Amino acid sequence: MNVLTAPIKSDTWTEATWEEFIQATENPDYDKAKFYYYQNQLRIEMSPVGNDHSRDHYLISNAISLYAIFKKIPLNGNDTCSYRKPGHWEVQPDISCHVGDNAMAIPSGTGIVNLNDYPPPDLVIEIANTSLADDQGKKRLLYEELGVKEYWIVDVKATKIMGFKMENQGSYQIRESLVLPGLNLAVLEEALQKTRQTNHGEVMRWLLQQFS
Repeated sequence: MNVLTAPIKSDTWTEATWEEFIQATENPDYDKAKFYYYQNQLRIEMSPVGNDHSRDHYLISNAISLYAIFKKIPLNGNDTCSYRKPGHWEVQPDISCHVGDNAMAIPSGTGIVNLNDYPPPDLVIEIANTSLADDQGKKRLLYEELGVKEYWIVDVKATKIMGFKMENQGSYQIRESLVLPGLNLAVLEEALQKTRQTNHGEVMRWLLQQFS
């Protein structure tokens, strides 16, 4: 299939050159999509519009910011920011954070983050509603190669979080964050579960108690 003339199937890795990938990212038909490129394949994910994905995205993003405030951890976070190593990789994780000494690594005014010039995010999070298998598989390998320090997968359906420490192009599971020291993923899982019964305001007040 020629990715420049035929519609690209979403949520599928498709053979493509880097030049074809760049042209796909510039196609207005995909202006609301997320893009990934790895091992000469591109992947397009259309932006989720469902309540469950966006609700969990909102909670996790705000919970991380709240934790950083209480623990005085330098942190800058992004939603669906593009990180690119030209000719090799591109990722657009749901949430990404530069933490500690890297918090101010990406200057204001930067568009797509060129990984030849700037460090990769310390923490990457994918909110998995329909993409769980790929988030656990190929994307995990991609983030290992990128040099990300920590990777979380939020399983929307199961209200669970899989955390991985990444080093030496490998990874192993963790239950407490190392990038955000002392943050137990079980607390965030409980917060996710509470959102199924009550509103975000109530859950954030509960998290305030846990973090303070």
